[in-house]
Amino acid sequence: MIQYSRRQYWVDTLSGLTVALALVPEAIAFSFVAHVDPRVGLYAAIIMGLVTAVFGGRPGMISGATGAVAVIFAPLVISQTQQHGAAVALSYLFLAVALMGGMQLVFGLLRWGKFIRLIPQPVMFGFVNGLAIVIFKSQLVQFYIQTESGRALMPTASLLTMLGLVGLTMAIIYFLPKITKVIPATLTAIVVVSGVSVYLQSWGIDSRTVLDFVQTMDPTQTTIAVAMPRFQMPIVSVDAILTVLPYSFLAASVGLIESLMTVVLVDELTDTRGRGNKESIAQGLANIINGFFGGMGGCAMIGQSMINVRAGGRGRWSGFVAAGSLLVFLIIGASWVEAIPLAALVGVMVMVSIATFEWSSFRIMKKIPKADFIVIIIVSATTVFIDLAVAVFVGVIISALVFAWDQGKRIAVTASTNDNGYKVYTLRGNLFFGSATAFKSLFDAANDPDHVAIDFLNARVYDHSGLEAIHSVAQRYSQVNKKLHILNVSPECQRLLDRADNIVEVQVLESLKHWRIAEDRLA
Repeated sequence: MIQYSRRQYWVDTLSGLTVALALVPEAIAFSFVAHVDPRVGLYAAIIMGLVTAVFGGRPGMISGATGAVAVIFAPLVISQTQQHGAAVALSYLFLAVALMGGMQLVFGLLRWGKFIRLIPQPVMFGFVNGLAIVIFKSQLVQFYIQTESGRALMPTASLLTMLGLVGLTMAIIYFLPKITKVIPATLTAIVVVSGVSVYLQSWGIDSRTVLDFVQTMDPTQTTIAVAMPRFQMPIVSVDAILTVLPYSFLAASVGLIESLMTVVLVDELTDTRGRGNKESIAQGLANIINGFFGGMGGCAMIGQSMINVRAGGRGRWSGFVAAGSLLVFLIIGASWVEAIPLAALVGVMVMVSIATFEWSSFRIMKKIPKADFIVIIIVSATTVFIDLAVAVFVGVIISALVFAWDQGKRIAVTASTNDNGYKVYTLRGNLFFGSATAFKSLFDAANDPDHVAIDFLNARVYDHSGLEAIHSVAQRYSQVNKKLHILNVSPECQRLLDRADNIVEVQVLESLKHWRIAEDRLA
């Protein structure tokens, strides 16, 4: 931050203020998903934001309370509330969050963040597209109200007002950058639409505000104001740890996947490179602090990160301003935040979803392999209907299987016979679990001469399935009293064969030259 230019400080400050306003309804909504008081979600947003802004490995990325983590902890809170009451349930939640942070901290210290590079590009496309749909879909709830018979679409007049304000917000965000880039379009849109909402109220036309949203969730809530978070020791016992451990492990995994995927996404948008391991450590540290200061935990927030990046936020200062401003707003300016119309925040998030969607994935549809396009569709659908983390796992597994299937088909041999009548199979391709079956079908033990060699000069053995395939072929030749030789194996393959000496019983020679020497000795 010391190396910032004056302009970057200004841009990061304004983008951070915009993010702070957008964090409020998200944190509150996720609190209700986890069945906890809204303040628990707001504390999580503040703590996650501050800690990761200072110690994180991806400047410009925003962290806070997230739906993915809230969904995981919700069953824990519900079950413990039913068994022991709300106070004990909260203590179990905070213990689970602290353990989650500890696991993430260990993950970062062991430098396992490098495994994010195993995620292929089609999975990234599907992840981003699904995320954009999820962001858009999550805003639709703002057009409904709670009635005695359940949830229903708001009255026509209110709906038209809401749609008009959303449209105005989107128009400002889209057209203002074409006129000037001195002031951030997103923050301007929120301020202007808030002013229009106040003017409409003077004419008796109401629009839903942040406070209305909170009271829709919980009618007993009268304000979103908070005090400074205080240290509180959760219940720590063997039974408690065993109870929360599965939830902590799942939340840690989901949080890391979502955070590391966001790191990659922000890297691409800013053409810079973040540090995944450092970000994992910061996420873990933030969640440990959450567990001792009354936060529900969280991870990187992709929607808010997109708001920040699109508004020009590039450094740590933007994240620090976002979390710090949120704390100040909720302590001394809660009444102003409560009056912000939801339409302004909905419009911001809709524009984020439009900007996040990889529209280029449609343009390249006919230029990429069909399998890759199917992966994009599957990952997008899984993200929308199940979960972001599950979508990534599914996409990686499908991509790996498709690759294995494709590579498994690319194995072949060229057979030749030397002057002594010995047969040489020159192998091309990779020998592993995907090609082992095809490899075993390439040889004719019954009709081959007494001495046969497989030349691995243009091939590699990669796993136990490949070793077992060699052993199976060798046994077939042995059963008809014929000898199999292995030629020109790479150093890596040689080490595999040496370790599997009791499994693979073949004669390994360095080259055809050494085999000819062996032939002369046999003669």
